[in-house]
Amino acid sequence: MSKPYPPVYYADYLQLDRLLSAQTPLSARAGRPAHDEMLFIVVHQAYELWFKLILHELDSVLALFRAGSVNEQDVGVAAARLQRVTEIQKILIDQLRVLETMTPLDFLDFRDYLVPASGFQSFQFRLLENRLGLKPALRVPGFHPRLAPQHDAELRRSAEEPSLFDVVERWLERTPFLKLEGFDFRSAYRAAVGTMLAGDEQVIRGNPTLTDAERATQLRELEATRENFAALHDRAVHERLVREGKRRLSFEATHAALLIHLYRDQPILHLPFRFLTLLVDVDELLTTWRYRHAIMVHRMIGTRIGTGGSSGHQYLKDTTEQHRIFTDLFNLSTFLIPRSALPALPAGLKERLGFRFSTT
Repeated sequence: MSKPYPPVYYADYLQLDRLLSAQTPLSARAGRPAHDEMLFIVVHQAYELWFKLILHELDSVLALFRAGSVNEQDVGVAAARLQRVTEIQKILIDQLRVLETMTPLDFLDFRDYLVPASGFQSFQFRLLENRLGLKPALRVPGFHPRLAPQHDAELRRSAEEPSLFDVVERWLERTPFLKLEGFDFRSAYRAAVGTMLAGDEQVIRGNPTLTDAERATQLRELEATRENFAALHDRAVHERLVREGKRRLSFEATHAALLIHLYRDQPILHLPFRFLTLLVDVDELLTTWRYRHAIMVHRMIGTRIGTGGSSGHQYLKDTTEQHRIFTDLFNLSTFLIPRSALPALPAGLKERLGFRFSTT
């Protein structure tokens, strides 16, 4: 039986004629060919191809989570695609090692030909940041790369669209297990925290190896911990922290994420836990790439101004911390309590969380 489509040639399918003819070193055009400019071009073109694939995966996850409800199967699909994104990010970090085989002097052979082009003009990378949830107000101020009008317009549109952070927050807010008949997670968790901290205080006060000064210090630290937990329990305080930019997730979404982390061993919550963990992985790997990139730029150009007019490595270094997106998920570990201290789940709820199946 013949196939209903014609045979395909490898080079034609991948459009290799176009792809392999897209490297045109400017130094050669100027009559002073710099050997390492080919390396520079290929590595950056490879980055842009990987960015395209990351955007492809993120757009698919966004499409799954934009709906009014998210099917459990779709959470698994989203987790698998985020897993792919993290593997791509590891490659992006490793590619810096290839670029670092070029010395600063090798780079100077062609650097002046690049002005005013800059990696900051990678609209795909900035689009990627917008898709994840980096709002314009959260960006490091003071530098605006010159973008082509069509790219600038696309970025502005993307900044106004729901991001992955936005749709995940709404998904978390719909978590049905926070308050059900016979179980109120917030109240049960708050009581468990109170018991745990009271036990910690008892240990500190009864520890015979501590000096009075050491005991006083530990009690002050314990009181600071109490205040930290109190902010988690108080909606008004939490909303104030959101307004101040110290937290991003809503009160409901934060407690839902906490419940998922604490009861991750329950079968129905394990996949959401894995999905949230992958969001943290994506953010962590992006932070790692930014840091490694900043170090490489410092090594390559020292304290010079970047070709695009930025402060070079200092700007990149500043973005390392300030451009993180899922910081609230990182901070959840602050509020975890031991499994042995978790409030017991009612039998009926435990059955619902366990995919209970019966043939009768």
